[in-house]
Amino acid sequence: MAFATIDELEAGLEGAQYLPERGLSTALYLSLSLQKPLLLEGEAGVGKTEAAKALATATSSRLIRLQCYEGLDVAHAVYEWNYSRQLLHIRAAQEGTVSEEELFGPGFLIRRPLLEAIESTEPVVLLIDEIDRADDEFEAFLLEMLSDFQITIPEIGTVTARGHPAVILTSNRTRELHDALKRRCLFHWIGHPTLEREIEIVALRVPGIPDRLAAQAAAFVQGLRQLDLAKPPGVAETIDWAQALAALGREDLDARTVEETLGSVLKYHEDFAAVRDEALVALVEEARTVAAGAA
Repeated sequence: MAFATIDELEAGLEGAQYLPERGLSTALYLSLSLQKPLLLEGEAGVGKTEAAKALATATSSRLIRLQCYEGLDVAHAVYEWNYSRQLLHIRAAQEGTVSEEELFGPGFLIRRPLLEAIESTEPVVLLIDEIDRADDEFEAFLLEMLSDFQITIPEIGTVTARGHPAVILTSNRTRELHDALKRRCLFHWIGHPTLEREIEIVALRVPGIPDRLAAQAAAFVQGLRQLDLAKPPGVAETIDWAQALAALGREDLDARTVEETLGSVLKYHEDFAAVRDEALVALVEEARTVAAGAA
């Protein structure tokens, strides 16, 4: 799964349609080389989840994703017992049609993402997405796995990873993570890209889009990020919007088109109210000017 150089890793990620900045490439390279989990933090939509997906593609690995949420527990993240199968086995054993077997053995486990990643014999990228949404108790449970790549199941014992999965954790920083978890990970903050890099990303992810339109869309979104919005748009919104503009056959931005498609970029009513009329026209003109200078 390892790459000989950071440049090789970057080439693999670009082949997976992901353009990382050098700091992220270095963090991913070290995570693979040192076999340490990598914690990616940043605003929503900057490409944290996509980085893990691209890494899986670039390394020809299976992506196993655990989406975190409030109330996430071991039964949904690690394993649970197949009680219906256990009950059927007990009845069959009573009838003498099968032999007695340990009811709390591996054959009766339902494997959830974490255990599945630990037991996998093929290359795996384990994505623990939005860990900041999980509870403190679940975050504490992760410490054993992140330290030793193992999980303890009381009825069976300790299950140790057959091969070290690449582990990527993401956080939108809705709450601060504990130091104990951070100590077990490498860390990288993903910010919004420069205008030049965002234009490159749009051109890569939206094949066939006119160069001028890609530059104008990226410049417009960069201008939105300078405003006091409830939710500044991320790169994901830029890509969605560029795809919408391309689908409509547009080659240039104009105020009417922006107004009609702004729902691809902004997600809050308050933000729509802040970007209208004169403000919208000014942003469009500024984007056209900036894009012309970037061409």
